[in-house]
Amino acid sequence: MVLSEGSVYNARDYGLVGDGVANDQPALQALVDRLGEAYADDGRARVIHCPPGVYSIRDAGTLWRSGVSLVGDGMGATTFVLSNEGNRVEPVPLAYFTVVQHGASRENHIADCTFARFEIDGSGVKLARYDYLAKGLGLQYVMRGRFRDLFIHDTAATGLGCDFLQDTVVEGVVAARCGRLDTGQQMGGAGIGIGIGGWGTSERLTVSTCTAVGNGTNGIFLELQQPNWSPPRGIRITACHTEDNRFGISDWGADGLVVNGCTMIGNHEAGFDVSAQGTCGVAGRGGIVADCIIDANILDGLSIGNTPGRYIVRGNRISRNGRYGYREHNLARDSIPAHEVVLDGNEIWENGLDGVRIEAGLIDGAVVNNRIRDNGRRQAGAASGSGERVSYTPTAVCDSGADWLPDGHRGKMVTVGNWTAVVAANTATEMLLAPVRPGATTAWAGGTPPAGATYRLPEAPPVRPGITLAVATTDLTLRHNRVWNAQQHRSQTHALWITADGTHGSSNFQDNDFVNNAIAPTRLDTPHPT
Repeated sequence: MVLSEGSVYNARDYGLVGDGVANDQPALQALVDRLGEAYADDGRARVIHCPPGVYSIRDAGTLWRSGVSLVGDGMGATTFVLSNEGNRVEPVPLAYFTVVQHGASRENHIADCTFARFEIDGSGVKLARYDYLAKGLGLQYVMRGRFRDLFIHDTAATGLGCDFLQDTVVEGVVAARCGRLDTGQQMGGAGIGIGIGGWGTSERLTVSTCTAVGNGTNGIFLELQQPNWSPPRGIRITACHTEDNRFGISDWGADGLVVNGCTMIGNHEAGFDVSAQGTCGVAGRGGIVADCIIDANILDGLSIGNTPGRYIVRGNRISRNGRYGYREHNLARDSIPAHEVVLDGNEIWENGLDGVRIEAGLIDGAVVNNRIRDNGRRQAGAASGSGERVSYTPTAVCDSGADWLPDGHRGKMVTVGNWTAVVAANTATEMLLAPVRPGATTAWAGGTPPAGATYRLPEAPPVRPGITLAVATTDLTLRHNRVWNAQQHRSQTHALWITADGTHGSSNFQDNDFVNNAIAPTRLDTPHPT
C-alpha cells in the first residue's frame, strides 16, 4: 500500500484491525518501518493514529524508528494488549530499541517520537521466569521524546522503562501494578524506570504529573547504568503521586535531581530513597526534595544513604510513617560519611519511632528550622488476644474486646501462628495491615488466619525521640528547631537522643526549643562531645 501524503496516518488504513482478535503487531511493525524510512529520507516526522479499539500485540515487540509517533484517542479508548501465547520466552514490549539488541547509542539514537493518549495492558505476557525486558515501552537513547497521557498496567517488568532520555518529557503517565513478576529484588519492575548517564553529564529530562501505584519495586526511579559514568544533572520530577510501591521515588545515581511538589504515601520501604541499590551501586547526590507530602509509608518517609552528600530536604510534610520520618543510613557495604546534607523547614510529625534518625556518618550537616512533634507513636505495650472476640480479614485484625491506643501499634509486626503482617494503623479495636507486597490485596502470605486464632504484638521501644544521633557527626548544625509533644498522650520521649555511638565533634547546637517531651528534653548516652 502506498503511503498517503501528509503527516498523520490512520492505522486502520494500513492493516491494523483493532478488534482484540487479529494480531496487529506485524502491520504495526510494517507501518513503523515505512514511516521511519520516509523520515530518514526527508527529515519530516510522521504520526500513526490508532482510533478507538483493542489492538492485540502478540509474540513480538515492535522495533521503533526515528520520526515515528504513536497516538491514540485516550486511555480506555485506544488499548494495546500485549501477549505471548505463541512464544512464552518472548517479553513483548509494545515498542523497543535497545543497546544490546539493536546497538542503540548516542550516535545511533531515535529522535522526534511521541507516544500519547493510549493504554498498554501487559497482563497477557506470561513468562517462566522474570525478564526485565518485558516492559510496556522499552526504548534507549531517545532524543526529543514525548510520553504523554498513557495508562500502562500489569506488565511483567517495568511499565515505562526507557533509558537515556535527552530533551524529553514524561507527562501524565499512570503506571499501575507493573513489575508483577518481579520479586522486589530484581532489575526493573517499576512503574516508571529511567536509566541515566548515557548522554554524559547533562540529561535534560522532566517527569511531571505522573501517577505510580502498586508497582513491584519503585514507583518512579532514576538509575545510573555504569559505575564509571558521571551522574548526570538536568533531571526534574514534579507534581507526581507514588503509592503502594516498594519505594515511592528513588535516586540511584543522579546529580542534582529536583523533586518538587510530589506525594509519596503508603510505599513499603520508603517514600523517597537515595541509596546504592541500583545496578551499578552508585547513589544520587546534590539533589533537592522540596514541598512534598511524604506520609504513611510502611517503614520510612525519607531514607538517604551511600551518598557523597549535599542533599537538601526542605519544606516537606513528613508524617505518620511506620518507622522513621527521615533516616540517614548506609547500606552495609558503604561506611563513607556524607557531606552537607541539610534538613530545613520541614514539618515532621506522628512517625512511628524517631522523627529524624542519623545513623550514617555526616560532616557539615544541618538540621535547622524544623518543627518535630508527636513522634514515637509506636508507644503501646505488648498485646495479645484470641477467641470469639478476634477475627481476621485479608487486610485487618479485629478484636472487639481490645482498647488499643489509636496508632499505638503503628509499624509493629503482628504474629498469628506462622503468619506475620505489618500494622499500618490502628483504632481501639481494629488494626489495618500493609499489603504483603505492592499491588497485593492481602496482608497475609498463604491465606488469612482463621477467626479466633491468637495474635501477638511486641512491646514498644522505650526511647522514641524527635531527633537521634546514633553515629559520629562532625560540624553538625542543630539550630532553631522546635521539638515537642502537642498531643494528650505524649509519645515522643525526648527531643534529642545521642546514643552511645553518637558523637558530635565541633558541632553547633543553639536556639532549639526542646520543651514538653514525655520524659526529658535530652538523653545523652555519650557524656561529652568528642
